[in-house]
Amino acid sequence: MGRFPDPRTAAGDGPLAHGGDLRVETLLEAYAQGIFPWPGESGTIWWWSPDPRAVIPIGGLHVSRSLRRTLRSGRLHCTSDTAFGAVVDACAHRPGDGTWITSQMRNAYARLHRAGCAHSVEVWEGKNRLVGGLYGVAVGRVFCGESMFYRVSDASKVAMVATMRILDACEYDLFDVQMPTAHLTTMGAVDIPRATYLDILAAGLDRPAGWAPTT
Repeated sequence: MGRFPDPRTAAGDGPLAHGGDLRVETLLEAYAQGIFPWPGESGTIWWWSPDPRAVIPIGGLHVSRSLRRTLRSGRLHCTSDTAFGAVVDACAHRPGDGTWITSQMRNAYARLHRAGCAHSVEVWEGKNRLVGGLYGVAVGRVFCGESMFYRVSDASKVAMVATMRILDACEYDLFDVQMPTAHLTTMGAVDIPRATYLDILAAGLDRPAGWAPTT
């Protein structure tokens, strides 16, 4: 028997379960079932599988005219998996806002990265100034985006463009962004029923996509 309840039978507007650990095996089992962790203020690990699910279809990223100008300018350039820890730390650094990316979570995703299951996209200005990025977990043929950050205008959007190029080239089925936000909606995020998301996820588990940066 698995560690988690069946998300198909759970309420979609609240946590699915709580407690447990953040070992690599636990996290991979969770993501394979469409479940992700989100700690509460007390440090308790809450597990979520929202319904509906916010996703960006592969090829469905909206790139505005101003973002196209930024991309053409060459002012920013991207890499992948070269500064995973720095990206996660930057995503966690939200002075005055608090963060769900605790030291426990950072360590857990670092272990996933070493296992080859979590990836980052970095955005640089100049040779060595990290100004944006995102990270997430690859499970089967779905990439589950966890968080992103920016330090200059458009940097997080450039990271999303670079990520979508990787997902498209590697033939992923879906870019999962979990929860809708106004920013993600402007970038092309749409809501789909959880059951649809779980079907797409399950169909790709036995034929996982790779990760080959194109930037």
